[in-house]
Amino acid sequence: MGGAVIGADFFLSGCKPAGASNVDDLFTADNTAYLNEIADTILPTTSSPGAKAANVGAFMAVMVRDCYTPADQKVFLEGTGKLNDAAKAKYSSKFMDLTVQQRTDLLVALDKEQKDYNAKRNKDLADDAAKHKGDANYKAPEMPNHYFTMMKQLTLLGYFTSEIGATKALRYIAIPGHYSGSIPYKKGDKAWAT
Repeated sequence: MGGAVIGADFFLSGCKPAGASNVDDLFTADNTAYLNEIADTILPTTSSPGAKAANVGAFMAVMVRDCYTPADQKVFLEGTGKLNDAAKAKYSSKFMDLTVQQRTDLLVALDKEQKDYNAKRNKDLADDAAKHKGDANYKAPEMPNHYFTMMKQLTLLGYFTSEIGATKALRYIAIPGHYSGSIPYKKGDKAWAT
């Protein structure tokens, strides 16, 4: 899963990117609460606690600061403002002032936007690579990631690697016993964290 997350190369190596943007403002109580609300809209409380209970907002801030490239840090920081702008454009209110349903509707629209953006981005990159096929000096153009892709990925990673996500949303055995290669699945069973 780490290889599929934006910034995974830095995450896996444990290195802070050189020339990192100033993301200290993500650590303010207001911004952490804002990120927690975004995450909790993506993964709300159901039969298990939601992302806010796992304090995913603080996790997001640390990951952006320590694992994202300066370009992705900039996109993420600008994205926090763009999400608020989208809320104001659609509902004449900041994201934090929206109802649960309005937040959900807004993020569903942003999810569709990021899927369309990523599909176009991948097609453009593939078309460009095809034009330069056989060119040993070819370097793919830099195309920024979509801010909501980052928010969604960090929410999922932060939640399912937290104690709450691993023990409440997934099945968890602290000290696993013997290996069982074939365990019957019943519809509605939770996935395993261990």
